[in-house]
Amino acid sequence: HIDGAQLYLNHGAIGKAIKEAIRRGVDRSEIFLTTKVAPSQYGYDLTMKTVESFLPELGLDYVDLVLMHAPSFPSVLSTRCTRSGKTATQCREETWRALSDLREKGVIRNAGVSNFVVKHLEHIASLEGVAPIANNQIEYNPFVPESITETFDYCEKHNISITAYFPLGGDIANKAKAMKDEILGKLSNKYGKTVSQIMLRWAIQRGCAVIPGTGNPKHMKENMEVVNFSLDDEDMKTINDLKYNATGFMPSFDYSTAE
Repeated sequence: HIDGAQLYLNHGAIGKAIKEAIRRGVDRSEIFLTTKVAPSQYGYDLTMKTVESFLPELGLDYVDLVLMHAPSFPSVLSTRCTRSGKTATQCREETWRALSDLREKGVIRNAGVSNFVVKHLEHIASLEGVAPIANNQIEYNPFVPESITETFDYCEKHNISITAYFPLGGDIANKAKAMKDEILGKLSNKYGKTVSQIMLRWAIQRGCAVIPGTGNPKHMKENMEVVNFSLDDEDMKTINDLKYNATGFMPSFDYSTAE
């Protein structure tokens, strides 16, 4: 699973890496590539043009999953779509219809969203003749607020897969707090795993795909070593309940007020 985005400016590097992997014998079907269209490119025509340009950038025939990177731009910023007189909601709908048509054309295999809360998901789900929401990529870890928990529950109920970014507690400041959490520390000792591994395993058992980011080979290896143990039900509940004591933790991005 490779996670990219138009805003990350990493399509060239990803395409090069995939080409090399295939040269070494990895089948394309074993590679799942996610990328995202930026809110600045929302609107039907611009989304069609933008996502179709991803293929030559990546050197691929199709993309496995394309997400809308956020429900909208902050209200203080405008996009080409909103400057044309359309609301953020109308631009979001046009973008989803474009992704649905791109799916029909085979340019993308799945369409999804990122940072959408329940009201945004309900809007997309209410549209007729469009692709289903395959995935919602959200910040998800034991310390997220109730608004994100509600989004998780909605996705679980409606068969929308979840990809968890910032699964190790959040941004740098929140992650540092998570690593010092006393309860997670006790579970780390109990299972003989690091606090990071405990949080990753919790998210996996909650049904998430997890995408912890690191450039450190040691941490990469550590992140992969979460498949050889399981948390018991009591400990899963203990971690679930950490959100009720998450004093000082704030989500890195809050889209609950976005139009």
